[in-house]
Amino acid sequence: MRNYTNKKKKNKIFGFCKGVLVPSFTGGVYTVCRLTTTVLAAGTDTSAVTAPLENLKTLVIAIIGAVGVIILAKNVMEFAQAYQQQDSSTMNSALKGIVAGIMMAGISSVLAFLGF
Repeated sequence: MRNYTNKKKKNKIFGFCKGVLVPSFTGGVYTVCRLTTTVLAAGTDTSAVTAPLENLKTLVIAIIGAVGVIILAKNVMEFAQAYQQQDSSTMNSALKGIVAGIMMAGISSVLAFLGF
């Protein structure tokens, strides 16, 4: 009786694979192959489309840089207080915050260096 139930479960699993997955996969591949469309563009000037995206990118990078400077200043003050009180755990936390602030403040120059 035990072998019969295991065999029945295996047949259900393989029946599902053959009955549902293979046609679904085949239909998906067929759909992707048939949905190719040739686009004939009138010109190559894409600045009307990309200009708002460039402005948004500049705004986001500026916001990240400003928040980085704020985090950097806050953690420098925390580090100075922790150093004065000789609190090593707060100094470690403040140093991590200083590194994070430097990374966020310098993200614009790094992205400019990479060509973004």
